[in-house]
Amino acid sequence: MNIIQILWVDDEIDLLKPHILFLKKKNYKVTTCKSGTEAIDILDEKNFDIVFLDENMPGLTGLETLNEIKEKQDNLPVVMITKSEEEYIMEEAIGNKIADYLIKPVNPNQILLSLKKNLDNSRLVSEKTTSNYQQEFRKIAMDLSMVNSYEEWFSLYQKLVYWEIQLEDIEDAGMFEILESQKNEANTQFGKFIEKNYADWFKPHTESPIMSHTLFKEKIVPEINKEQPTVLIVIDNLRYDQWKVFEPIINNYYKKEKEEVFCSILPTATQYARNAIFSGLMPSDMEKLYPEYWKNDTDEGGKNLHEADFLKAQMKRLGLDNLNHDYHKITNLKTGKKLADNFKSLKNNDLTVIVYNFVDMLSHSKTEMEVVKELASNDKAYRSLTLSWFKNSPLLEMIQHAQQLDFKLILTTDHGTINVKNPSKVIGDRDTSLNLRYKTGRSLTYENKDVLVAKDPKEVHLPSINMSSSYIFAKNDLFFAYPNNYNHYVSYFRNTYQHGGVSLEEMVIPFVVFNPK
Repeated sequence: MNIIQILWVDDEIDLLKPHILFLKKKNYKVTTCKSGTEAIDILDEKNFDIVFLDENMPGLTGLETLNEIKEKQDNLPVVMITKSEEEYIMEEAIGNKIADYLIKPVNPNQILLSLKKNLDNSRLVSEKTTSNYQQEFRKIAMDLSMVNSYEEWFSLYQKLVYWEIQLEDIEDAGMFEILESQKNEANTQFGKFIEKNYADWFKPHTESPIMSHTLFKEKIVPEINKEQPTVLIVIDNLRYDQWKVFEPIINNYYKKEKEEVFCSILPTATQYARNAIFSGLMPSDMEKLYPEYWKNDTDEGGKNLHEADFLKAQMKRLGLDNLNHDYHKITNLKTGKKLADNFKSLKNNDLTVIVYNFVDMLSHSKTEMEVVKELASNDKAYRSLTLSWFKNSPLLEMIQHAQQLDFKLILTTDHGTINVKNPSKVIGDRDTSLNLRYKTGRSLTYENKDVLVAKDPKEVHLPSINMSSSYIFAKNDLFFAYPNNYNHYVSYFRNTYQHGGVSLEEMVIPFVVFNPK
């Protein structure tokens, strides 16, 4: 066991003998000195784990010593100890990234707490997190055997995501594997739940969750008013876990008023789910009422070119055509930067809608680019990459501008995505759709256990490409593969992020409302 090496710098170090003896009894090794200059010399000769530094010393002050220590060893934790409670000293010390700040007189237990907080923190957090999850594991397992409503599923998935993020930084890989197995079991059970209940959600007088086509009317419209401009940001392909990792950044500018999840329609694909949000209609109704806007899978041309038209029609239908609204779709850095730079021009709108496509591009580039496959090899890395993008994106600039201009902020998505691991063989004719997580066409041959089948698309309000078309949706982490050239196909798409099918990650997605701080 390595002994922790402490350097304690104080011009009245002789008065601290009781503290030093206390630490030695706890198996800490304490080196002492009486000035900042002496401390710098000692640090040049020997390595330490932490420094306790008196602020008020003759010669080099504590703050001056701190600056010199940080220039030499930026990552060395320094605990500032001072008699003074002057604010400027605290600000200077904090600005120089001190590890802790203690006011004299300090007692030995305060010193011990500071040591544990700074040097033992990761181990203690890891052990406590593991212990807490072990207790929670049993409860989740019980919930999994009993969950029987969409509200319970939503709650269970949020709990799984919470533990996934808590466990990702601990040293016990075994715990993470246990959680992964619980997630797989949850998706297996969720697939059965959706198979049993999804079609019923569209029947009159049946209790159903908020879904893509009801989101705008039920959740967004009540938040819009002429007293305060609202910006609705739809980040394409954003999973609930990805939202949770960049939530703390938004919290610097906005106060969260409500956070909910809702259910993406099937297929969990942009052409269906996002058009449903903006039209307020299911796909079969879009095709029927707006044939000039809707395109089926096998039709030529872009499938998401008329979201602004769908939105305008829905607002008119809801009697909201008196509201000034604007729609922007961001598909690259240049257009994102341009909108961020001109954000002030939006302040007279009642509603500004921004569709941001980065996360979708990220998932597709993971399929196509080896370097992105390396950077986002699992869900933890995928979250990390999303966070890195968000911190440096024009989208964050827009959110900062929105806060300064007193915009209400609504953040949501159209569907999530899942890391596909296992192939499922499917055979279809030349007109079968190409998506890896759902297929629509005639004469589909598939593994029954792997899919949710919609033999009559009308039951789930989906359009039919022809009279005998059906839909199949992949469950859990499966992806569809054709028998010809099977091995190449499987190796190319395995461990990529796809959407269109039935999973908690794709269907249970965030809806969050904020007011500016």
